[in-house]
Amino acid sequence: MEREKELRQSKFKRICVFCGSSQGKKTSYQDAAIELGNELVRRKIDLVYGGGSVGLMGLVSQAVHDGGRHVLGVIPKTLMPREITGETVGEVKAVADMHQRKAEMARQSDAFIALPG
Repeated sequence: MEREKELRQSKFKRICVFCGSSQGKKTSYQDAAIELGNELVRRKIDLVYGGGSVGLMGLVSQAVHDGGRHVLGVIPKTLMPREITGETVGEVKAVADMHQRKAEMARQSDAFIALPG
């Protein structure tokens, strides 16, 4: 019981996940995105990500949101029509360009994870 409690408490409050706006070439990429989202929820960690509702970004953000954690998507205005389809989850912050996107993600996050795909 004590080990489980220890596992779920993280020094990180918010982690940024870099991942694709496509589903990736392997289903294992999709599985990894969902599992990562579920693990963030288990450890009570909020998500910062690229803001898209499609591809691996959509999978990880939906898993975190469904688990009740805060989701912050940071996306350049020019990518919004291509990477956001339908309903977005959590908070979406539109920025001017990719440089501003990465700077905002870094400012908002305690750590980073990059997924393949």
